[in-house]
Amino acid sequence: MARETVDPVISDAVAQTNFLVVGAAPAVAMASLYQTIANSVAMAAMNAVYAQQQANMVHQAATTQGVALLLSLKP
Repeated sequence: MARETVDPVISDAVAQTNFLVVGAAPAVAMASLYQTIANSVAMAAMNAVYAQQQANMVHQAATTQGVALLLSLKP
């Protein structure tokens, strides 16, 4: 079985790539975390706006019913 040697330039390039990936991993993880948090905050704000709109429609309907009842009363 013949033993082949790897060119030192190739092994150095692989080592540098591995070092780069390992060194960048924490930054990539934090960026992913920040994006997830930003998306969650945006969804919470969107849900709050939706709830306010729904509550406003209920209040308007209740006011309309109340005014209609007051106008239907005979003096």
